[in-house]
Amino acid sequence: MFKRLLSVFEPFVLTLLGTVLLATLLPARGGFALFAGYVADAGIVLLFFLHGAKLSRDAIWQGLRNWPLHLAVLAVTFGLFPLLGLGLSRLPGIDPGMAAGILFLTLLPSTVQSSIAFTAIARGNVAAAICSASFSNLLGILVTPALVAVLMQVDGGKGVSLASIEGIVLQLLAPFVLGHLLRPWIGSFVGRHKAMLTIVDRGSILLVVYTAFGAAVVEGLWTRVSPGDLGRLTLICLLLLGVILALTFAIARVMRLPREDAIVLQFCGSKKSLASGVPMAGVLFPAAQVGILLLPIMLFHQIQLIACAVLARHYGEPGSGAGAEG
Repeated sequence: MFKRLLSVFEPFVLTLLGTVLLATLLPARGGFALFAGYVADAGIVLLFFLHGAKLSRDAIWQGLRNWPLHLAVLAVTFGLFPLLGLGLSRLPGIDPGMAAGILFLTLLPSTVQSSIAFTAIARGNVAAAICSASFSNLLGILVTPALVAVLMQVDGGKGVSLASIEGIVLQLLAPFVLGHLLRPWIGSFVGRHKAMLTIVDRGSILLVVYTAFGAAVVEGLWTRVSPGDLGRLTLICLLLLGVILALTFAIARVMRLPREDAIVLQFCGSKKSLASGVPMAGVLFPAAQVGILLLPIMLFHQIQLIACAVLARHYGEPGSGAGAEG
């Protein structure tokens, strides 16, 4: 079991932690901070352009056939999760910036790669997982900023600013749509060079994390966040994931989903995307606020990987059950 847990700590997670350490010791300042911010913005634009080019239209149309399952995943992702986030973010004794990060975490779309991978390991409906995760990410470009506008206070209580909306359109939505429109010409190239997408994906995340944490460190991040705060945040993330896993299991039972689809609901419904959350936070929130907002996302990301890796291996064993029928 110990070896299994260690295997989940992939090199990217260690690189992410190293980036936080670098931003703590050598935060970007002055002209370099401005330059790093521009590079990070360019990385985000390229990332969403490539994700748009990767999304298959066939997957979209095929996914419409199993609409009850996909609606259930979306209801958990953008309904149950935010309700839990509202409650958990108002617990006493939590730093306001960290509380905002907990709520923002619950407003994010599902992951794609890990949801599909864990569904495959658990012997679930991989095709449905591809559709559900893709739908969640596609809708998240619009739904997450809308939920932020309704449920969160940004820029001193003014809601999502006009500049934030412009950033979402220009940095996220427009590149995604352009990439998808160009898919007939560049889709095969992107498909043959998946390593390129991975590099852009993770590289853009690391750039945003470095600039965001650097700005937060300059503003005194680590004087605000104590070891006790991190411990409480860990417990909150564990509680959040545990409740969601239990709810998705129960919903699958109520809906009488086949075992393969119940696995999709649990793994796609319980995930939150670090890849989407980091760039969205960089667009929606002031630079000095982003660092502390990312702490819950980064912590929950690792916890969900560990828990779902163990769960997927359990479901993948002969004779195990998951969620509903079978």
